[in-house]
Amino acid sequence: MTEPSTRRRAPGMSPEARREMIVAAALPLLVEHGAAVGTLQIAKAAGIGEATIFRVFADKDELLDACVAAALRNDHVLAELDAVPLDQPLADRLTEAAATLHAYLHRMGAVIGAVHAAGRRGGGAPRRGAPVDREEASERTLQAVVRLLEPDRAALRLPVEQLAAVFLSTLFSRRGAPAADTPIETLVDIFLHGVVTTEATS
Repeated sequence: MTEPSTRRRAPGMSPEARREMIVAAALPLLVEHGAAVGTLQIAKAAGIGEATIFRVFADKDELLDACVAAALRNDHVLAELDAVPLDQPLADRLTEAAATLHAYLHRMGAVIGAVHAAGRRGGGAPRRGAPVDREEASERTLQAVVRLLEPDRAALRLPVEQLAAVFLSTLFSRRGAPAADTPIETLVDIFLHGVVTTEATS
């Protein structure tokens, strides 16, 4: 007579926590593989069975919508901006901020592009959860840059709030994409020192 198994199962996750875990595993795969990524591949990356995905997502389309919603959220970007040390020189602060923002927009563009390539032309509006408030996200990003400028307020020619807006418009085009292929360090240098040499102004 065999004894009953005494193996204990790991504590279960809430459906919302499991959704977030699956989306976190799916995002880098979408960036790397685009629309070709499959749910089995995502499940392996998350360390779960493929069937588990469909316990919390109705279908792959819903999973893709959740990935777009996660890519649009900028909470992690704001956390990175808030972590930039204020005791660094201003140019270093702004260079770190610009690199963080460029990486965020690159990932967002790659995820949305992958979803569109999969035929989800109407994708991007999550079926569950609160919609992304883009105006609020933009304002919070602006205030994060204001924080980076604040220590040098007395040395700046314009109010830090105005300069933060100019800095973001220097980095990104009207459509939100990173500005051309100009190196970040060059963009920051132009923002801080202009385009005219000392000799040209004398």
